[in-house]
Amino acid sequence: QVQLVESGGGLVQPGGSLRLSCAASGISVSTNAMGWYRQAPGKERDLVARIIRGGMTSYADSVKGRFTISRDNSKNMVYLQMNSLKPEDTAAYYCNIFPPDIIVSWGQGTQVTVSS
Repeated sequence: QVQLVESGGGLVQPGGSLRLSCAASGISVSTNAMGWYRQAPGKERDLVARIIRGGMTSYADSVKGRFTISRDNSKNMVYLQMNSLKPEDTAAYYCNIFPPDIIVSWGQGTQVTVSS
């Protein structure tokens, strides 16, 4: 079975930084394209960053230049470094394969709240 466990969220002031972690089991982050997604209250879940099998990355315009997705194949982990955080970054953050597929369930997510 596949399990995705996100961690590292919390309350941070505008301009601050957080590093999110995604521990994957049942799938390999090195052989799957992986993405970080976020969902704010009342809004749909959107992709904010992705990393493909070859290591190339891409980002939503809203986070470009501030967020960095990475992975550690030996640990089967995916990370999201978030810098210069803004209140509009407030959301629950999830990792998953890219593109999402019904065969892989969403994890519990980790909450990021950016507020002074």
